[in-house]
Amino acid sequence: MEPRVRPLPPEEWDGFIRANPYNVFATIARHPKLYRAWLGFGGALLDGTLPARDRELAILRTAYHSRSAYEWAHHARLGREAGLTELEIDSVRHPDALWPVEDRLVLQVADDLHYGGDLTDATWAALCDRYDEEGRIELIMLVAHYRMLALVLRTLRVAIEE
Repeated sequence: MEPRVRPLPPEEWDGFIRANPYNVFATIARHPKLYRAWLGFGGALLDGTLPARDRELAILRTAYHSRSAYEWAHHARLGREAGLTELEIDSVRHPDALWPVEDRLVLQVADDLHYGGDLTDATWAALCDRYDEEGRIELIMLVAHYRMLALVLRTLRVAIEE
């Protein structure tokens, strides 16, 4: 499908987009004030306190639930960089008991937030056992952020790069 909002042309890219030439950035940059604020927020989540593996599992499960091909494509690559295997990345679509308990918890957080808009008491208790308060807040905000971003990407019809 044709993008509803065209990405900025390369001659209008800032230094960040030149270093990261992805349509998500070049499209959202059409709204400069939101773009700058969003970059800071998204950057804080990507460089947060969560282990990279946990972060990418949560994002991939959220991309799957949100039917975000764009997020899936980019975060499958980032997941590999974080140590996820191809089998694990593919299995994010169908988590089962084969996942270690730590990974199942991350996937369950994304599932609870997707299906119920909240965490069950059991998921919250497990989260409290595994993460400190900052980690718990960060994981929930990470899933919520990528859910929102999936809606933006899909609605604006941001194309996956060639």
